[in-house]
Amino acid sequence: MCSLHSMYSDLLVVMEHTVRKPLNSWRSIMQPIESQQQGGLANSSGSTLEKTVVGTLMSKNFQVVLYREWIKHPEKYGHELLLRNAPYPTLYGHQGNTEFLLTSERYSLTIRIECKWQQSAGSVDEKYPYLYLNCVENMPELEIFLIIDGGGAKAGALTWLRTACKNKLYTNEITRQKTITVFSLAEFLVWANKKLR
Repeated sequence: MCSLHSMYSDLLVVMEHTVRKPLNSWRSIMQPIESQQQGGLANSSGSTLEKTVVGTLMSKNFQVVLYREWIKHPEKYGHELLLRNAPYPTLYGHQGNTEFLLTSERYSLTIRIECKWQQSAGSVDEKYPYLYLNCVENMPELEIFLIIDGGGAKAGALTWLRTACKNKLYTNEITRQKTITVFSLAEFLVWANKKLR
């Protein structure tokens, strides 16, 4: 990113001295390109996180299926499944999706899995309270994994989320039965290797 930024800065200096165009117009053109590249990096890294989860669970003999395909004909599939794009009703009354729903007859598991990657400053960590409240109030499963990694969350954000999950913040008698666990990617891999033998 630094080399891209310095290339644009050099270009702006050349433009200023040769063309005498106002720099603000060039900056307004280049900033959206830089922002798109940062967003593309976040999407790519998030996809890498999801692919790691998929690869790990496939190596444990889970079949990966889109939820919308499975729900049409569940009898076509086995009992060890990783369902992708699993829907749930959000706090705002519309349909949301989490990356995965893990179901296993062999291990007696039904776990909703949400993945979040943030490797630089941004707004992902500001959504943690909304994510947590959706887990508590709206996701129907009793066990939910939040796989969060990248090292870019604001100081205190991940600590708040882990504490909220551990202390069952904002739960009532019914929702207190849920277990919401925050994992780093490494912690999730350790869990998978121990639990899914």
